[in-house]
Amino acid sequence: MLDREGPVPVYKQVAEMIRARIEVGELGPGEAVPSEAELEIEYGIARTTARRVARELREQGLAYTIQGEGTFVGEPGTPRPDDQLPVYQQIAAGIRTRIQDGELRPNRRVPSEKKLMEKHGVAKATVRQAMGTLRDQGWVFTVPYRGTYVSPAEDWPEPTK
Repeated sequence: MLDREGPVPVYKQVAEMIRARIEVGELGPGEAVPSEAELEIEYGIARTTARRVARELREQGLAYTIQGEGTFVGEPGTPRPDDQLPVYQQIAAGIRTRIQDGELRPNRRVPSEKKLMEKHGVAKATVRQAMGTLRDQGWVFTVPYRGTYVSPAEDWPEPTK
């Protein structure tokens, strides 16, 4: 429970709660700390407060941040679990699966940045990184001021064996 009227700033209280989760092993080395969006929802705090939480954890030597990927437990270079893809790659993989399954069809729009931000609880930059990845791979193309669309099937990458 946060004491919003006490002498300890809210970001320090939240950072202390995350520290406790690290100390009991709920968050292990290399694992992702809750994102800014997740902290906003979980603790009812502003995005700027969530950013300060990540900064506080870094200053305490408990976490490190990789721009566009998130904040992770440990010092820079701490190996991450194999099953933890960066969020933008998870978003890209989900859209790629929807394309391959025929749910998203060629020359039709993919969900908007706003919808993807809301669905995944991420920043616009993260969604744009996911779209950039899909664009670089040939799964989607973007028309300025119109949106991002599924590429024709002949432009999709060759399946890997």
